[in-house]
Amino acid sequence: MQEDKLIVETRQLCKNFGPTVALNNVSIKIYRGQITGLIGENGSGKSTITSILSGMQPPTSGEMFFKGKPHHPASMIEGAELGIGMIVQEQGTVPGISIAENIFLGEEKKFGKLFINRSAMIKEAQKALDAIGFTGVDASAPIESLNMQDRKLVEIAKTVYANPEVLVVDETTTALSQKGREIIYGIMRKMRDEDKAVIFISHDLEELMETCDTLTVLRDGVLITTLSKEEMNEDVIKRCMVGREMTGDYYRADFSEPISDEVVLRMKDVTTAFGMLMNFSMELHKGEILGIGGLSHCGMHELGKALFGEMKLLEGEVLDLRYNEPISSPKQALKRGYGYVSKDRDKEALVLTASIADNILAAGFDKIQRGPFLLPSDTKKYINGLIRDLSIKCASPKQDVQYLSGGNKQKVVFGKWVGRGCDILVLDCPTRGVDIGVKAAMYQLIDKMRREGKSIVMISEELTELIGMCDRLLVLKDGQLAGEFTHAGGMNENQIIDVMI
Repeated sequence: MQEDKLIVETRQLCKNFGPTVALNNVSIKIYRGQITGLIGENGSGKSTITSILSGMQPPTSGEMFFKGKPHHPASMIEGAELGIGMIVQEQGTVPGISIAENIFLGEEKKFGKLFINRSAMIKEAQKALDAIGFTGVDASAPIESLNMQDRKLVEIAKTVYANPEVLVVDETTTALSQKGREIIYGIMRKMRDEDKAVIFISHDLEELMETCDTLTVLRDGVLITTLSKEEMNEDVIKRCMVGREMTGDYYRADFSEPISDEVVLRMKDVTTAFGMLMNFSMELHKGEILGIGGLSHCGMHELGKALFGEMKLLEGEVLDLRYNEPISSPKQALKRGYGYVSKDRDKEALVLTASIADNILAAGFDKIQRGPFLLPSDTKKYINGLIRDLSIKCASPKQDVQYLSGGNKQKVVFGKWVGRGCDILVLDCPTRGVDIGVKAAMYQLIDKMRREGKSIVMISEELTELIGMCDRLLVLKDGQLAGEFTHAGGMNENQIIDVMI
């Protein structure tokens, strides 16, 4: 690549968080007219380097250059003013205000100094939403009226509206439906064609290989290699990421065992608010992995909440056939051995200001209690065992969850329910933001639970994950069952997509 295309450069960049080394002398070059991919295991330093570049935090040492000049933004606002836009991995919208106010948060003076012209703001926000293809949304509506996926599209509209020269997309696609992913892919391609630069962080190898022009691999805060489009090979990338050959099966190896006839959970004629589920029925068998898939707004995420008693039902019931009683609240679900991994981990699955230990223990107290006592030795063994088994990268179990990478947060969510030994587990996008090594470990753990006779509902937007793990797959569309597939009858990706659409 010609050096006159160089727009971002880091030299010997380091970042320490106490004793933890997040970046160790990383030197990287980003060029105009390219989509540069960043990949690595959770905690490898991907988000750290881009957060420093955008002004979210300062480096410990090293240099940065933007358009040939020394670069040290004091905040993300300053970084954005210089021309670096970042779509963060976690939720970046502010509750309690409108969609338009979120888009122009911090820039209200554009619409008046003493009095804000809110109609002008709403009109301009509508243009920003329409510009990325997020149509049919009222910019004056409260941000809470949107689900998690659509709030992420608002963040994208806000970032793109500022017309950045460098766009950082940090694990954004994992929070988006297929429609949302197509929107962000289109934005990245457009920026590349306009001779701007994109830095794209993802754990999805197929996505990166298809989208990126170059791919930089980080491991334990160190830059391992940068591959050109021609050099990208799935096995090579995996080996660079983990420092070893990936062994064992990725998804399930065996679908030969017939599904048990015993039904443990039945949802019958369920209808929820806003038509997210409409007269929906399903059954879950003992020792079965039941997949739930569909496009955006199909109702699959609401289905998970309904199964765990977290969503009010207008009609119908969720019946636990083991005890012949309806599940109508999370407290009752917990009592009957249910676990629930929510897609929106920061709001619904974790207490960010609490420690890793406290988050894990939140679901496991009754499992390690001895009568009225909770022995420190039992607690330590329980927590450290899960941290070890799931390879949670942290300074100690006392570290606040908010300081973990997105993937390590997801491991904590997964771990607290796995540790509890749930008999029925509802998993909503369980591997979101998790690297391939940990994904493989999670899949093996899920399969182990299946073989132990536990029943699992796996809700996912990744079709390959559903096909690779599930005995049966139910496809939802507009809150209703659109199709059912089994491995015995064949799971054809094109046929499943046809039913989804």
